[in-house]
Amino acid sequence: MQSVNMLQAKSSLSRLVESIEQGREREIIIARNGRPAAKLVPVDSVSAGKRIGIAKGKFIVPDSIDAHNEAVARMFFGGQS
Repeated sequence: MQSVNMLQAKSSLSRLVESIEQGREREIIIARNGRPAAKLVPVDSVSAGKRIGIAKGKFIVPDSIDAHNEAVARMFFGGQS
């Protein structure tokens, strides 16, 4: 794992991205004032995390999605529907 400061990253971003793309580096840490601030990694190695079922139990799906069209229209148009 390579670590570079912000100034180095700004002046050599193309070289850093090339190192990632070609697999010479798996990740590059970019530091600001000596502290890690960001991580440069290949796109395909970035995990999106768990998403399926994330909203389970958070809302109720109505039997008909059109059941509340008039109420929604009133919200949009301020009662002028």
